[in-house]
Amino acid sequence: MRLFFAIVFKIVLYFLILSVIWVVVLKVVPVWVTPLMLVRKGEASAEGESTKLYHDWVSYENISKEAALAVVSSEDQEFPNHWGFDFEQIQDAMSEKRKRPRGASTISQQVAKNVFLWNGRSYIRKALEAYFTVLIELIWGKERILEVYLNVAETGKMTFGVEAAAQRFYGKPAKNLTRHEAARIAAVLPNPIRYSIKNPSSYVQGRTSKIARQMRALGGQKYIADL
Repeated sequence: MRLFFAIVFKIVLYFLILSVIWVVVLKVVPVWVTPLMLVRKGEASAEGESTKLYHDWVSYENISKEAALAVVSSEDQEFPNHWGFDFEQIQDAMSEKRKRPRGASTISQQVAKNVFLWNGRSYIRKALEAYFTVLIELIWGKERILEVYLNVAETGKMTFGVEAAAQRFYGKPAKNLTRHEAARIAAVLPNPIRYSIKNPSSYVQGRTSKIARQMRALGGQKYIADL
């Protein structure tokens, strides 16, 4: 038993050290690939489709703040204020009686999952998601978290990040996105495979208008000016 616990202790210790180093490195190094990107390439290959990924990393300074505001408005309006978790939303989601509970993940939690982990609903993955969420909140800070989210979020088929979406569907860089264009990108985030930026359904159009109204209600870009 002593040997067993010694081995477990070493594994945990090494994991903690390596994970902190990993997070520190990604505070300054662009995230070029995520587990989901690799999954999408594998799925495309299995189906005999093109495996080309559309993903262009750009700095936060070169992304329209309308895009940043749009994802905050649609995905996590308390993002500037919380420490990685929106406990009120979590409680509301848990109290709802649905066959499949709605998600209550913050942008920070989504980044932790997308960058460091795999998709799934196991308790182990959720625990690791919480761990990495705390780490990036402490080490990265809000602006870096939002920068990474805007660069790795799936925005269409084989498309990741707002720069790739802006170039593919609007023919312009992300820094030139208008409020309406940014809101439409945010509108498809719940399911970018089903919903289209280029050919929006009536649902996406309605959600786009709703997000644009929320952006105005939050006070515009000044809402995220002090991240």
